Amino acid sequence: MPFTITVNGNSKTVDVPGEMPLLWVLRDVLDLKGTKFGCGISRCGACTVHVGGVATRSCITPISSVSAPVTTIEGLSPDGSHPLQKAWVELDVAQCGYCQPGQLMSAAALLARKPHPTDAEIDNAMDGNICRCATYPRIRQAVRKAAGPAAAAPTPQPASGHGGDE
Repeated sequence: MPFTITVNGNSKTVDVPGEMPLLWVLRDVLDLKGTKFGCGISRCGACTVHVGGVATRSCITPISSVSAPVTTIEGLSPDGSHPLQKAWVELDVAQCGYCQPGQLMSAAALLARKPHPTDAEIDNAMDGNICRCATYPRIRQAVRKAAGPAAAAPTPQPASGHGGDE
C-alpha cells in the first residue's frame, strides 16, 4: 500500500505494508542508514528519530501511523553544524558510535522543548538510550555544552551521606 511521508523535509511515497516499522522504511526503502537497529522492542534507543518533533522509536512505529514529518540523523544537520553534533565531536563523546544517532536525536528533541535543561532533565530525556560503551557522562556534558552557558554548569549533587551509594 502506498504511503506518503515527509522525511528530512522531502515528501516521499513508499509502497510497503502498513505494519512495516518506520525504521525499515527509512533504512531499506529510502536508503537512510543513519538510524540504527538495536533491539527491535523500543528498549535501546538506537532507532530514535523525530516524528512531528517528538523523539520516537522507529523500530516499533508502523509506517501507517506516521502522519507528521520525520527527521532522521541525516536531517538533523547535513553538514554537521548542529550544536549537538559540534559538542559531540569537541567532547569526543562517541566510542564505537553505534548508539550515537539515537542519542543525538533524543538530545535534540530535549533541547527543542527545553533549551536549558537541568542534569535531571537531561538524564530523564536520555533514559532508555543505551550506550554499551558507557559514555553517559560525556553525553550529558555535550548536551549541556550544546544548550549553552545557562546549562553548562553541572547540577549540584547531594552532599556525602545524603542518599548516595556509600
